[in-house]
Amino acid sequence: MQYFTDTDMGLDLSQVNMSVESAFADHGRGLVQMPPKVYITLPEGDFRTMPAYLPSLSIAGVKIVNVHPKNPQIGLPTVMALTIILDLATGQPLAIINATRLTDMRTGAAGAVAAKHLSPRKEIVLGVIGTGRQAMAQVAAISCELKIKEIRIWGRNPVHVRKFADRFMEYPCMAAQIEKACDCDVLVTTTPSTTPIIRSEWIHEGTHINAIGADAPGKEELDPAILRRAQIFVDDMAQAVHSGEINVPIRTGLYRADEIAGTLGEVVIGKKQRSGAETITIFDSTGLAIQDLAIAKIAMQHGRKIELPFP
Repeated sequence: MQYFTDTDMGLDLSQVNMSVESAFADHGRGLVQMPPKVYITLPEGDFRTMPAYLPSLSIAGVKIVNVHPKNPQIGLPTVMALTIILDLATGQPLAIINATRLTDMRTGAAGAVAAKHLSPRKEIVLGVIGTGRQAMAQVAAISCELKIKEIRIWGRNPVHVRKFADRFMEYPCMAAQIEKACDCDVLVTTTPSTTPIIRSEWIHEGTHINAIGADAPGKEELDPAILRRAQIFVDDMAQAVHSGEINVPIRTGLYRADEIAGTLGEVVIGKKQRSGAETITIFDSTGLAIQDLAIAKIAMQHGRKIELPFP
């Protein structure tokens, strides 16, 4: 068995986007095995287990990932992850992968795939709500698929906003009030909010939104009134209803599961599409285990490894 470290080193973002897009296509065709993730609640956060089998890549495994919002206060990432890959024939563990940075990259790739297929424009003003690692991952991945003319950033901490802007100096990049950041072509929301922070009147027709932050029960970033105006595409129906951006509005009766327009996989394979250029579209991202397997396949070809005896 091998333990892979520094698995993000040398990975090509375009290749990661392509691999994740292919995994979504397989999902849209019903060619994967992937039960909904299981949540375990802890005193200061939670952890999730995410098993899957992706036949097209001949890979199976499980990711264990935590979300602890207070971790940055003690110098740890909010999200840390470990992926275990199993031999298909015997079930023997083949690899243990440090998937902390890979989790950022594969979620960024999902947002890039959604923006590629759902944004009505190929040259965009990009609005970013939040300044953490996932916000950066979204910008980096989206830049591989669309031409970014300008980035408008909103965050609660001005120091973090400046650091974010410094990271993307190759683009016109400006700190903005939250309503100005929402005046864009593609909006990315990456906060852990449990109260809507994006108001409906700030979102104009034709905007595409990557709703990334709501990935657990009780979280929501968008005013439910936006949902009433939009076509919503989810990564996975069961997970989105349970823990995506729509989970609270469904529970409170403000939105119904049968109003979901489709999955991103169905969009990728051409089965579903946005209804028009002026339609507001939302990609409700909860994070899929097949994304983790897709990026693990690449990482195992590039990451530094240590041999571990097993059994």
